[in-house]
Amino acid sequence: MNIVVCIKRVPDTAARIRVTPGGGIDASGVKYVISPYDEFALEAALRVKEAAGSGTVTALSVGDAASAEQLRAALAMGADDAVLLQGEVGMDGLATARAIAAEIGERRPDLVLFGMKAVDGDQQQVGLMTAELAGLPAVSVAASVVVENGKAVCHREAEGSIEVLEVPLPAVVTITKGEHEPRYPSLKGIMAAKRKPLAEKAAALGDGRITVRDLSEPAARPEGRIVGQGAAAVPELVRLLREEAKVL
Repeated sequence: MNIVVCIKRVPDTAARIRVTPGGGIDASGVKYVISPYDEFALEAALRVKEAAGSGTVTALSVGDAASAEQLRAALAMGADDAVLLQGEVGMDGLATARAIAAEIGERRPDLVLFGMKAVDGDQQQVGLMTAELAGLPAVSVAASVVVENGKAVCHREAEGSIEVLEVPLPAVVTITKGEHEPRYPSLKGIMAAKRKPLAEKAAALGDGRITVRDLSEPAARPEGRIVGQGAAAVPELVRLLREEAKVL
């Protein structure tokens, strides 16, 4: 069972993001991590491998040299090897998907896992685009995945019920938060990660067709107003909602 898990380097969700005048992000003092949904996918991959009793889990990322830090973190969690496809990743998910699909075409893994989305771009596109480009069946937003009898069996929450979907391998599955709580790297795993292979090659991104022209901070919220206390304040509140806020 050979599995590829695609991960992305993103700012920590707890970080305070500052926008620079040129429309970029001020990275000074910002901690970068594996996108949380990709951690769920990595945990799912490790469990599938453990259930199979053999195989490899390859962590793959498209990005600049700094993404090696997150690949090493994936190796510390239990991935067997890692691949960094070096290139400038923008907002064009299709360009990223092309690079991943090209690598998958060479490796021919049994299963390719993605996080449902990256928490920075929040596009929810790359996994399914990769499946289409690679000609593989896909399941999106799976809360769990197991492999049995040459099929990936996925459970997905849907309107108060659970959908059970089966796809033949090889396949692509995107993972959401579910039963795959990411494990913490052990000291042994952290030390072993330094010796595990991490290959670097140029990403086949092609020409990106989406660019970010500008970024800006959200408008500051106006200060709140106290219009009175108790039931006596209701008429004034209704008047303000109708005449000033115009929501009634």
